[in-house]
Amino acid sequence: MIAHPLRARLPALVLAAAALLPAAALTAQPAPGAFTVAESGKRFATLQEAVDAIGEGRGTIRIAPGTYRQCAVQQGGVIVYEALQPGSVTFTGRACEGKAAFVLRGIGAEIRGITFSDIRVPDGNGAGIRLEKGALNIAYARFENSQQGILTAADPAMRVYILRSTFSGLGTCENDAGCAHSIYIGNIASLTVRESRFERGTGGHYLKARAAQVVIEDNSFDDANGTGTNYMIDLPAGSIGRIADNWFVQGRDKENFSAFIALGAEELLHPSDGLRVENNEARFVPGLTRTSAFLADWTASRVVMQGNRIADGIRQYEPR
Repeated sequence: MIAHPLRARLPALVLAAAALLPAAALTAQPAPGAFTVAESGKRFATLQEAVDAIGEGRGTIRIAPGTYRQCAVQQGGVIVYEALQPGSVTFTGRACEGKAAFVLRGIGAEIRGITFSDIRVPDGNGAGIRLEKGALNIAYARFENSQQGILTAADPAMRVYILRSTFSGLGTCENDAGCAHSIYIGNIASLTVRESRFERGTGGHYLKARAAQVVIEDNSFDDANGTGTNYMIDLPAGSIGRIADNWFVQGRDKENFSAFIALGAEELLHPSDGLRVENNEARFVPGLTRTSAFLADWTASRVVMQGNRIADGIRQYEPR
């Protein structure tokens, strides 16, 4: 397991540095030996070779700026995948095992400053990251224009932590396998999402999670340019934890505009008593008049709701 939080390890200056990168760096072609295992200093031509070199051990793979049509499967160990310059590394258009750019089933993984784009597979679940086992930390990453951003298996031992990342142009409900979402988290122990942005969804939910415990704080859910989207947060199996200090804007083009947040709409796997929904702001895009619920609750749980700033036409709580 990766015990240390990313918040303590990645200073805010990293985000500012990414914003200042020259355009040339963002489109640079990868150089030979672009993947360096920090501990050994060995360089590799492909990400998979670097992953295999670490194997069951622990290591950091530092990735040179460039756009890579590669993917990799991590079978074991603890690996940090780090862009040498945050925002300068993109993995695009390639999925391993018909799943994702990164398929992770080791002990743990960290993703730092990497962009994942244009990932599509026949079953509609093409993702930047498919987490099948272990812990996952993500910071300063970007997921865009794919069927899904992050998809996880159902494993009560797994924990996911996401910090200062962007999810844009994701989601679809056009496949027989069901809807894909910007983030789709299975039945795991805990999910934390902080200081991240969700925007321009193209179907499904922005954040769907069956995690037993959630912390969703200081994020923006901007649905103004979404198309065919559903809930902004869907906790279909019930959850405890905190949804706080988030900013929500519901757009016009919705498949389902009846709620911003849904709790317990499917099979209940976890209790929800004590879930805190507080100090959030929710409204519609300018000029839109309709009715919706901020929190739609199928669980009849004792949910704590306080300090939320809700626009006209939005009911703060609605039992269903």
